[in-house]
Amino acid sequence: MNSDDTNYMRNVNNILRKNRRILMDLNPDGKNRVGREKLVGRGFDFKYFTSLYTTKEGSQYIYCYEQGYLQIENGYYLLVVKKEFLG
Repeated sequence: MNSDDTNYMRNVNNILRKNRRILMDLNPDGKNRVGREKLVGRGFDFKYFTSLYTTKEGSQYIYCYEQGYLQIENGYYLLVVKKEFLG
């Protein structure tokens, strides 16, 4: 009865974990700039994320757990980590 829901949730969670892992690998210092091609080349799926944060200026950060990104210029993204998760 729950197998469809369980499979769907498992698939979504796997995509989210993969996205998080990709962001972590490309952002070892907590702040980095990376091209869209590099993210896509690693299998990043922009349709899946866990939260959005909009600044007062209207910039929108997209997060996959604590790992986030902000689209900047010319197909580049600023990779960030939520401050409360930094040790």
